Amino acid sequence: MNRTIKNATVKRFYYESHDQLQQHLADFVSAYNFARRLKTLKGLTPYEFICKEWTSQPERFKLNPLQKMPRLNI
Repeated sequence: MNRTIKNATVKRFYYESHDQLQQHLADFVSAYNFARRLKTLKGLTPYEFICKEWTSQPERFKLNPLQKMPRLNI
């Protein structure tokens, strides 16, 4: 994981401040964790697993997770 982060951030970009680096690392780790397929979830990403559970048991959720999908703000 450390090599993945380093290759995707620090070695590719120049940061003018430490705050820029921290923000980019936080964004990268969030995106990485969101898209990572996990063996414990039978090869699904966390978001795919939540959507699958919502379709089978919607009474367990207060909000529709499909409306909380991360994307560009338009």
